[in-house]
Amino acid sequence: MNQLFVDRTEELAFLEEKYKENRAQLIVIYGRRRIGKTELLLKFVKNKNYIYFLCEKTSPQLNILKMARKMAEYLGKKSFARIQFADWEDLFREFLEWKTGDEKVVIILDEFPYLIEIDKGVVSVFQKIWDEYLSKRTDIVLILCGSSIGMMETDVLGYKSPLYGRRTGQWKVTELKLPYIKSFVPSYTFTELLYLYGALGGVPAYLCKLDPKLKVFENIEKLFLRKGAELYEEAENLLRQELREPRNYKLILEALAEGKRRISEIANTTGLDKAAVSRYMDTLELLDIVSYETPVLEKPKTKKRLYYIKDNYFNFWFRYIYPNKDLIEEKRGKIVLEEIIADYNNYMSIVFEKIAKDFVLKISLPIKIHKIGRHWWKTSKGESLEIDLLGFNKNKKEYIIVEVKWSRLKFSDVKRIYKALINKATKLNISGKLYYCIIAKEIENKDSISGAISNVLLFDLKDLEKVYFSQKQL
Repeated sequence: MNQLFVDRTEELAFLEEKYKENRAQLIVIYGRRRIGKTELLLKFVKNKNYIYFLCEKTSPQLNILKMARKMAEYLGKKSFARIQFADWEDLFREFLEWKTGDEKVVIILDEFPYLIEIDKGVVSVFQKIWDEYLSKRTDIVLILCGSSIGMMETDVLGYKSPLYGRRTGQWKVTELKLPYIKSFVPSYTFTELLYLYGALGGVPAYLCKLDPKLKVFENIEKLFLRKGAELYEEAENLLRQELREPRNYKLILEALAEGKRRISEIANTTGLDKAAVSRYMDTLELLDIVSYETPVLEKPKTKKRLYYIKDNYFNFWFRYIYPNKDLIEEKRGKIVLEEIIADYNNYMSIVFEKIAKDFVLKISLPIKIHKIGRHWWKTSKGESLEIDLLGFNKNKKEYIIVEVKWSRLKFSDVKRIYKALINKATKLNISGKLYYCIIAKEIENKDSISGAISNVLLFDLKDLEKVYFSQKQL
């Protein structure tokens, strides 16, 4: 296993800044499971005084007992752990009385939602602990950490939470950025990194499992396509940890992976009613597995929504692993691998659109983009049209119209796509300065085409690689 601590410079800088402030700190750190929150926090407290406690789904008293042992260890007084504490408030109050000197200590409660699950009132207790004791101290940094995004955003950060307005800092830990994946597989080409990103995303716990000596699809076979493989049942395990009815959620995620993106389509495919699908979808959004997009020119509250699986690992798993579990159980993973290889460029076209959007926002363009996203609409004649990426400046006087293609384009392809973009722009009926852009896997003779068609910006993987792996901007 490739045990690496990669990137997280922004997160560490944020935590260090908070640590150096001369005031009490209540910091909330959260993010999906396996994203590297614990590793981040342990990296942060290295060479600092700290108490780390992993909460358990046991009982309040057992958690308090084990936390008391951790505090006793920090205090260097075993007798502290022998005290019978009535509750969390009693424990913290006593700890502060026993703590001598003004040395700063970081107290980390990891998987804080476990405490909430066994005792809903614990959040109110911690409100009192903060208000009456910790907020008055400059020598305590309290960090509440959790993987249950919905619970952290609602029960800890939400406006109805007893702790609302008390946190001094919060950070949602997200996936590693694309360039840092290379740290786990240094010999991979940029295209191979994109293939890998499509299957694993930027989740450190998954990337650590890669064998840098194996090729992309060899790693995929090793991690997914054998019974007992490390990522074979990971998606189901995560859903079981978070949800009461994983079966219905799996039906919905499978439908999404098949390309069903509207509530009505998902309801028809799964046999669930629309209202139920909407409720399940809200939960999947809270878990950061699913999201939706609306036509970029529509008002924010529009009901025109297209849902998608935003987590690449889940998207890959429900597209290729879940429908083929019987074959994998029968030790016929090679057949599944052949299917993946045959279809992977189709799958990557979806992944590449997300990468292309990020790329456009990184580079220097003739337009200062205020907002960018997919746009779809119907013309007055009932024709359905779609633009992969439509960006515009703040006053909507300038627009950039982008086509994204995970394929190799020739001069004839570029001309055809450019002509189609102009046609779509005409039917969209927007006024202002228009720029056109094509982002592809490869564009043959790109420089000569740019000279022949000067009104279109052309980019391919070579350009993306330059931007992602150097400080130079195009």
